[in-house]
Amino acid sequence: QVQLVESGGGSVQAGGSLRLSCLASGLLYSRYSWAWFRLAPGQEREAIAIIHSDGYTSYADSVKGRFTISIDNAENTLYLQMNSLKPADTDMYVCAIDSRYLLIHAGLDAYAYRGQGTQVTVSS
Repeated sequence: QVQLVESGGGSVQAGGSLRLSCLASGLLYSRYSWAWFRLAPGQEREAIAIIHSDGYTSYADSVKGRFTISIDNAENTLYLQMNSLKPADTDMYVCAIDSRYLLIHAGLDAYAYRGQGTQVTVSS
């Protein structure tokens, strides 16, 4: 059973930084698509960053240049370094994983597994 556990969320002032982590367990394959989503209530679930096991990354325009997704394959841990945070970045952040080669526009429902999320709050 694949499980994903996020951590690293919290409260920060605008302009600050946070680093989110997503620890995966129970993985069966060597290649995955890993992604971070934002789950703002009443809004479309937006994939903000994706990374594949081959190192390919892609970002939503809203975070490009500010956020960096990375992965430690040895530790089965996904990261999201968030810099220059804005109040608009306030959201629940969820990691997701799938064995298929998914692109940035794939919705959260396309992923086989997702975590429970970690809350990020950015104050002005």
